[in-house]
Amino acid sequence: MRTDRRQFLAGSASALLLAFLARPASASASVMTVHKDPNCGCCHLWAEAMQKAGFDVRLNDLGDLAPIKARLGVPGDLEGCHTAEIEGYFLEGHVPLSSVRRLLDERPAIKGLAVPGMPSGSLGMGDDPAASYDVVAVPVSGKPYLFEAVRPKA
Repeated sequence: MRTDRRQFLAGSASALLLAFLARPASASASVMTVHKDPNCGCCHLWAEAMQKAGFDVRLNDLGDLAPIKARLGVPGDLEGCHTAEIEGYFLEGHVPLSSVRRLLDERPAIKGLAVPGMPSGSLGMGDDPAASYDVVAVPVSGKPYLFEAVRPKA
């Protein structure tokens, strides 16, 4: 009788463990705060693309983004159109979705990613597969480096 009870308890525990491990992952999206000029259409398009990709986007319309960029440590020569914050990183300018996903998957020891200026064809600026621009990683210390080279699809 004791053996049957032990087998029952062990089997029940195993079934519960398997049910727990097989459950779907949480559907909660990462919160992304996008600091942008209220009159900028390309910033809105970029934020909309991030929302469509599943991020919980919160818009923060500001007339002056300089204090946000300074607080986050965005280098002046890498500034872009808008600045987003997600999970302790900044996203400066028209950072593509592929770079955002890679950043959150790999979680490198950096402050954030930047796409300087407003490259034609980047996400929010036409989203053209023939676009060519660089995504730069800004480390906690040291010099910025190439994170992803966006090049035309062959």
